Amino acid sequence: MHARGGARNRYAPVQNAAGWPIDPGNARTLAEVYTDVLGISEIYAADLDAILTQRPQDEVTRSLSSMPAPLWLDAGVRSVDDARRAIDIGASRIVVGLETLPSFEVLSAICAAVGSERVAFSLDLRNSQPIATNGANIDGAGSPEEIAGMAAISGSGTLIAIDLARVGTGRGLDVDLLRRIHSAAPGLKLIAGGGIREWDDLVRLASAGCDGALIATALHDGRIGAVEILEAQKL
Repeated sequence: MHARGGARNRYAPVQNAAGWPIDPGNARTLAEVYTDVLGISEIYAADLDAILTQRPQDEVTRSLSSMPAPLWLDAGVRSVDDARRAIDIGASRIVVGLETLPSFEVLSAICAAVGSERVAFSLDLRNSQPIATNGANIDGAGSPEEIAGMAAISGSGTLIAIDLARVGTGRGLDVDLLRRIHSAAPGLKLIAGGGIREWDDLVRLASAGCDGALIATALHDGRIGAVEILEAQKL
């Protein structure tokens, strides 16, 4: 799906990417364009059915996990059992989102059960403000920087900072916030997402301390292509 601004009821199927036609809804074909045409080395998938209704799309996940590129899976993980299940169906790394996390105690338990290196905590934002719609107990940590620190204490090996309001909009990133998040949790691998427009954004992310980026729209419309992906791996 082509995500736009976090308004999930208005997401539409991707129909082309990097000049290649995509059968609407065919996640496998889209992933193959990412890897085979653009040279993407890892795939991130958000299972919206699992996140919103707790009805995961296991068949799609298994298909994606059979590809050579490691799969990062956000499937609304809410418990240790959810995390183990995601790994059992092929996820190389599980994404635990603030949006669906019950508490940081649960995050700690997940990290202990499956290993910190396999857990990426997603600091879900909207217009630079944290999203905690599942009644999450965030222990008084209200700012993105405080939440990043709590994720580090809980044992997560990776932190994803993604602003849903910026996804698919080409608005660019809140680089200053990303710098502060990196300073608050310097030991974590930091991935940024939401609003990436062009090569210069990738350079700015690297200078802010980010280790990687989640990109979709800019790959679909060709603003970032195989050449830029190859160069970005050197940043």
